[in-house]
Amino acid sequence: MQFGIFYEHQLPRPWDEGDERRLYQEALEQVELADELGLDYVWEVEHHFLEEYSHSSAPEVFLAAAARNTEQIKLGHGIKLMPPEYNPPPRVAEEVATLDLVSEGRVQWGTGESASRTELEGFGVEPSEKFSKWREATEQVANMMSMEPYPGYEGEHFEMPARNVVPKPIQDPHPPLWMACSSREMIETAARCGVGALCFAFADPDEAEQWVDTYYETFREECVPIGRAVNPNVAMTTGFSCHEDPDVAEERGAEGFAFFQYALGHYYQFGDHTPGETDIWAEFQAAGGVDALDEEDVLESAIGSPEEIREHLRGFEDAGVDQVIFVQQGGNNEHEHICHSLELFAEEVMPEFHDRDAEHRRQKRTELEPYVERAMERKETMEPVDEDDLPLVHPYERAADD
Repeated sequence: MQFGIFYEHQLPRPWDEGDERRLYQEALEQVELADELGLDYVWEVEHHFLEEYSHSSAPEVFLAAAARNTEQIKLGHGIKLMPPEYNPPPRVAEEVATLDLVSEGRVQWGTGESASRTELEGFGVEPSEKFSKWREATEQVANMMSMEPYPGYEGEHFEMPARNVVPKPIQDPHPPLWMACSSREMIETAARCGVGALCFAFADPDEAEQWVDTYYETFREECVPIGRAVNPNVAMTTGFSCHEDPDVAEERGAEGFAFFQYALGHYYQFGDHTPGETDIWAEFQAAGGVDALDEEDVLESAIGSPEEIREHLRGFEDAGVDQVIFVQQGGNNEHEHICHSLELFAEEVMPEFHDRDAEHRRQKRTELEPYVERAMERKETMEPVDEDDLPLVHPYERAADD
């Protein structure tokens, strides 16, 4: 099993001058430390207007900065919003490919459709169309990165003429594709599309086993790849805080994890929000603060001593989870505590899981090989444009003369 760290760039109120700068600089230091320690992935979200919960609106910038001072850690969009109102498809292709170049081929292309009213209405995305926009844009961006030239497209949600979208990524045909999943139905969708499942619902190992089984059963029988390659993987998120004393680990990490879940619920389930005015942290404290997190939720997370976390992760490993992603930056969790947790985890817990991972991946590749072949046979690829049909594009001045 492999491990990742996850960033929303949370910043509870009240805000002081320089807080956002400090938040970003500390996060970059944490990524550099994770790279040195041998963790496998960093995942950076894309959200807009979600005050306190997520100040991460330009993940490609953060990941590019992280690329410059790291060497091995994979740089994951977790996720890139795909409806064209957020990101025009050719811009996604250009940005992902550029990041792949500057990182020497370390990009993971996570995708999603968005869900919060604050974001969807802020960009004029019709909620009933967001999934079809995700699907159309994701398939076409994969084509843009892998075809030379891209033949052009006239679809339901966007169109463009034939163009050669440059640069091209290092990873061929494109970086590994993932999608955000928060339900069993989305797990099945990810499997049908042949993309990795980034599971952002917090599940215990028993639930994870059901989701993993659902994913791989669906992948074997129903996969028709949305991209030009498949990426059969399941990643699960969990709260994280590691200390020799489990009480200290809970003291340092439980409140931040509780706020993470509370703020998520505020924007997606129960909160009323006035932009620039609502104080989610104050509401969280009024609701009980850390006590808003059920004791069972603490027990079913990677918050505790190295031995407790080891046992928790073995449950995910036995369930067949390929990667566990740690939510370590939540609420007011302190930079020094996050770094100490990562160092202790890497020293005391991670090695045994890494030791078993290579064999797990070898066995999985062997087992899935015939199903991957069948899936790729089902894929209807976009036909290249005939050379005679390529447009001849004149500069505006010459076009006017003509």
